Amino acid sequence: MAKFKKNAGYDWSYCSFGGVVRVNVRNGEDIAHLPELDKKLWTVLSLPTEGLEFPSETLKMIDTDSDGKIRVDEIIAASKWLCTVLKDKDLLIKAPDTLKLSDINTDSPEGAALEKSARQILSNLKLEKDEISVADTSDSVAIFADTKFNGDGVITPGSTEDAHLKEVIELIAEKIGSATDRSGVQGITAEQIEAFYGALADYAAWQDAAGADIRPFGDNTQAVLDAVEALKDKVADFFMRCKLIAFTEAAAPAVDVSADKISAISDHNLSGEAEEIASYPLARPSKDGILRFDGINPAWKGRVDAMKTLAGMEDKEGIDEAAWNELVAKFAPFTAWKDSKKGDAVESLGLEKVKELIAAADKDALLKLVEADKALEAEANSIDEVNKLTHLVRDFYKLLKNYVILSDFYSPDQNQMSVFEAGRLYIDQRCCRLCVRVADMGKHADMAGLSGMFLLYCACTSKTTGKSMNIVAVMTDGSTRNLRPGTNGVFYDRDGVDYDATIIRIVENPISVKQAFWAPYVKFWNWITGLVNKSAAEKDAKSMENLQASASAAPADAAAKKQPFDIGKFAGIFAAVGMAIGLLGAAIAGIVAGLAKLPWWGLLLVIVGIMLLISGPSCFIAWGKLRRRNLGPVLNANGWAINSSIIVNIPFGRTLTSIAKYPKLKLDDPYKPKAPLWWRILRWVLLAAVIAFCALFFTDNLKCIGLPFHKEKPAEEQVEAVAPEAAAEGETIEITE
Repeated sequence: MAKFKKNAGYDWSYCSFGGVVRVNVRNGEDIAHLPELDKKLWTVLSLPTEGLEFPSETLKMIDTDSDGKIRVDEIIAASKWLCTVLKDKDLLIKAPDTLKLSDINTDSPEGAALEKSARQILSNLKLEKDEISVADTSDSVAIFADTKFNGDGVITPGSTEDAHLKEVIELIAEKIGSATDRSGVQGITAEQIEAFYGALADYAAWQDAAGADIRPFGDNTQAVLDAVEALKDKVADFFMRCKLIAFTEAAAPAVDVSADKISAISDHNLSGEAEEIASYPLARPSKDGILRFDGINPAWKGRVDAMKTLAGMEDKEGIDEAAWNELVAKFAPFTAWKDSKKGDAVESLGLEKVKELIAAADKDALLKLVEADKALEAEANSIDEVNKLTHLVRDFYKLLKNYVILSDFYSPDQNQMSVFEAGRLYIDQRCCRLCVRVADMGKHADMAGLSGMFLLYCACTSKTTGKSMNIVAVMTDGSTRNLRPGTNGVFYDRDGVDYDATIIRIVENPISVKQAFWAPYVKFWNWITGLVNKSAAEKDAKSMENLQASASAAPADAAAKKQPFDIGKFAGIFAAVGMAIGLLGAAIAGIVAGLAKLPWWGLLLVIVGIMLLISGPSCFIAWGKLRRRNLGPVLNANGWAINSSIIVNIPFGRTLTSIAKYPKLKLDDPYKPKAPLWWRILRWVLLAAVIAFCALFFTDNLKCIGLPFHKEKPAEEQVEAVAPEAAAEGETIEITE
């Protein structure tokens, strides 16, 4: 039950969840006074807009600075705006997905604009009603489908009736790029129009700069340049070889193609050796340094002939290095002009089309269309505000419940889930209700380990949808014996889609006091079985080693190594074993004798004391941790700014993990193993020994506390039993206790 506390300002109500007192938000009046609430009293100071089970479009509307976080000031700003534009603030508590137009406060300028825009939306959608829904406002394509202008500064072919302008708009979108209009159609902006006409002007000016002096071979200049560039390196190589021969004629055989190279491929199909032949010099070098066109390497002859034809050198027999360098230098102005090219985006249109578009001068007409569209920006933005209003009316209170008080998380309704709960994990006959998405398991576990909770990090993959996610599941009940990395389970998200879940990492913390009580005994038993298994494995390995050694040894050698039976040695061993058994038996007998002297309640106290001595520290530590389990570090590791502890105490923790429970039935099992005869006999012997011990123990202790174990005889009968002769003679015998 909520308790009220009087403050200097607004009278806030308070509630307690998980052992922590929190401010309660019950009605629209509380929402209206959120700006007055001290930030220290908020449970959450910020939360991320990603990874939550909450409408992402609503979160983006509240995240006004688009930094990916919803902070307290943004929550306050949204509450102020909602309380201004709504007549009834309690409407936010009801959270309808349909808003009546009469609920909008038209007395405020913002509300009046929203009401007008809401009616405009209904008109655009051709709907005749006095209410508007989230579905109506969310479909911006349908809202602006039949409108020429919608205030976004994007014009489309539908923005004009002029066929020529329609063509130009499409051309700009093709060459420069497009923008998506609110109607869903691709269009163009003022920036793209300016870029298009700038490219037209640049390209035309660049083409006009190409005079006769720039193109030494006229229209063939580019072709000649390509031919020269293809031969440039090979010609330079040829002239260098000529220079080496001029330097020393002894270098001629080394720089010329050798007969041995040609001989090595002469038995091949030489048409397939074009690559090898192309690696030989362009022509046979000589000290005169003339490239003779009649002695060109066959692999290069076609390209040299093409260059001669394009450059008008058909009548020349050869060319020296100076003439070649002069030819190459002629292309310098042409190359510089090419490097200065502008307007590449419109080059594919051709110079004639470019000049035609420049002459048409459609730029101003297109920019006027953009201005006409932007004139409706305020009205269109108000339509967006209507969309924001319908979303916040539906979702704002739910966000507050997960921001201020976390009531969805602490709700006793198992189907009510908070915004950070991703679904349910079924594993090891249990269902974990508290599962949170994580991005980086390693980084998350470093912080989340401070929560004091037993955490299972799982990788989840859905074969039906192909999606995957990582989650951390909080385990609060049951045994941990079968939980280890690699264990598989099934995760169901909030839409019921199933995922294959595999444990990747475990952060161990106490799950329950019951588990902590038995933990020392489990550890001791595991230690004992570990020693036994290790010893058995070592002996098995030793036996196998001896067996293999014996099998590989010769029978004669085995006989020679056989040791004679030493009765003295075995007698000593048996004596030692007997002494050990005797000492152990004496110790056990001493303990039993000591316990036998105790009353029954003393024995019970001893047993309880021993168990408390063993399990007490473990239970106390576990109890302390279980009381302080805190979900805050888990959420902090996900980018939340938690301002208050989110305690998961023992009673609440039991609701987060449910365990499979079967009815108690007596069912026939054809494969139930039957106890062997020796085990049944041993059980009866042990039972008889226990009964005998209890009989002796309780007989002595009943006498110790003054309770008769058998009925006392009368005094006369006792006299006759003790001194029958004296009784017969009538002597007086005094019987004392």
